[in-house]
Amino acid sequence: MRAWRIRPAKALQGRWTPSGDKSITHRAIILGALAEGTTEIDHFLESDDCLRTLRIAQALGVQAEPIDMHRWRITGLGKREPNEPSDVLDAGNSGTTTRLMAGVLASYPLFSVLTGDESLRRRPMRRIVEPLRQMGAQIDGRQEATRLPLAIRGTQLRALHYLTPVASAQVKSCILLAGLRASGVTEVTEPQLSRDHTERMLRAFGVELEEQFGTQGSHRVRLRGGQTLTACKLRVPGDFSSCAFMLAGALLLPGSDLVIEGVGVNPTRTGMIQALAQGGAHLEWEQVDEQGGEPMASLRVRAQPLKAMQIAGELIPSLVDEVPILAVMATQAHGTTEIRDAHELRVKESDRLATITEELRKMGAQIECLPDGLRIHGPTPLYGAPVQSHGDHRIAMALAIAGLVAQSGETLVQDVDCVATSFPDFEAVLHQLVEWR
Repeated sequence: MRAWRIRPAKALQGRWTPSGDKSITHRAIILGALAEGTTEIDHFLESDDCLRTLRIAQALGVQAEPIDMHRWRITGLGKREPNEPSDVLDAGNSGTTTRLMAGVLASYPLFSVLTGDESLRRRPMRRIVEPLRQMGAQIDGRQEATRLPLAIRGTQLRALHYLTPVASAQVKSCILLAGLRASGVTEVTEPQLSRDHTERMLRAFGVELEEQFGTQGSHRVRLRGGQTLTACKLRVPGDFSSCAFMLAGALLLPGSDLVIEGVGVNPTRTGMIQALAQGGAHLEWEQVDEQGGEPMASLRVRAQPLKAMQIAGELIPSLVDEVPILAVMATQAHGTTEIRDAHELRVKESDRLATITEELRKMGAQIECLPDGLRIHGPTPLYGAPVQSHGDHRIAMALAIAGLVAQSGETLVQDVDCVATSFPDFEAVLHQLVEWR
């Protein structure tokens, strides 16, 4: 297993364009695979997770080929039936691949088996299995089909009106993708608006949707089955969840001045910016654009002091991936930061609430793990120490940034191969931007 040796840094400096957004790349592959015609995807993220989605699409008979660096061409199925996979479909570590592709597979009259690595096989699948069964799919698996592998026998599905117990973009997207071929109108209601990349991209491919917002923050989306997706050209924005680590380092390291170009600033993904504004941080927006319904901007980040933050409620779905790096930032903020209503982090690649608590304590942080969140006291000096990623890419990268802002000592981040799932060039970018002490 590879490890990173991180020593304290002075600043993050320069201009940087983050790699394509992982969530959006997944969806571009899937909708391109279903569409009539040829879709061209620019700024494609060639991470392990996204390549897993691509390989499963190819196993169904979809043609996909690289055009040049980070550009792919996908010829969709259109009205053709997919091939029945001749082998097990391996999603690796990708929950997005599993949950979104399950919706697609359930909607065709074919048999398939979805599995993943050891970590993914521990993650809950009941949340997608139940609605897909209600739509008519036959699904079997371990522990009453709550864990991978899942054996899926698809069929002509019937539309469903479904209330999700928690705001989950993966569950919502799974049902909407299944609903594309279902008879009738499929409707998903969630308690708060989760990431809306699927809704935005469906429109870019010509699908008509209806959306409603409730007075208590709830969100409802309706989709009529049988619509044709039309291929298009699109550019994937820079991944905000990847940029969050460099943004954090630039805010915390004195003398930093970093411009992050072409990053996606979809409001369902940028709750971290709202949280940091609460903590007194100011980010400069240099440019705003839109690609495929997704807003993009260039951000200028300079070092500045932070105050404690109170993060909970409907803000959580828009920053759920950023909680580990927010915890690192909170160790340097003045006051006590609390993060609540983040139960979802218990069932990610690791129990992120427990693992970030355990590892930051090794570096001297005053942090408590709560049943649904974290309590962090600051500012507290951090010191280099051996730490573990627990096989979780976001934990690994958060600990690397903690090592940069440590007062002294070397931080050894162990088991970092997992970072290839979302940000394969993280280490190279770090060395490109860091000014060492």
